[in-house]
Amino acid sequence: MVKPFRHRLLTLREAEHALRAELAQSGEAPGGYHPRLRQLHEANARELELIIDDDGWPTPEVAGEDGAEAAWLIAMHAVSRPTFMRRCLVQLKGEANRGDAPPRHAAMLDDRIRALEGRPQRYGTQLDWQGGRLTPLPIEDRDGVDARRAAVGLAPLAETIATARDAAKSDGAPPPEEWEASSDVLDALAKEVGWR
Repeated sequence: MVKPFRHRLLTLREAEHALRAELAQSGEAPGGYHPRLRQLHEANARELELIIDDDGWPTPEVAGEDGAEAAWLIAMHAVSRPTFMRRCLVQLKGEANRGDAPPRHAAMLDDRIRALEGRPQRYGTQLDWQGGRLTPLPIEDRDGVDARRAAVGLAPLAETIATARDAAKSDGAPPPEEWEASSDVLDALAKEVGWR
């Protein structure tokens, strides 16, 4: 049975989409982690934390497919809250192991946390600009990455990289110089909030 917090999760996700669109239209989005976006991510994380405290991880069964996707996205963007992101990963892995949440969600959150900690990722889901091209951040056991990806329902790494590069071209993603500035900001954030 889908619980009433599904609507709350969808509202939080829409607020983020609206703010990102507003920042992009105003030209404020590229080159860092905008303070308003950080504030929204932190507020969304607090809301998700309340839901988890009361009802556990929002699985598709209780939050609907779109609500579960929104919860995962909120957790992925809670980069200024290391303890909370790690808590989400534990809960999400547990639900995925029981077959109650998409394993790809747990894999991508695991990669995000590893990248923030400065460790190699396992699934190659976190990309950044290197040499003018979107490239996966370091990957642990690169030879086994496609097998791990298949096990959690992710496409082969080469396919994902090609798709990301095509999307960056068509979306007019910021040039590498702006991404480098953004990477510096995120590195500083990782140190500030205790990832490293």
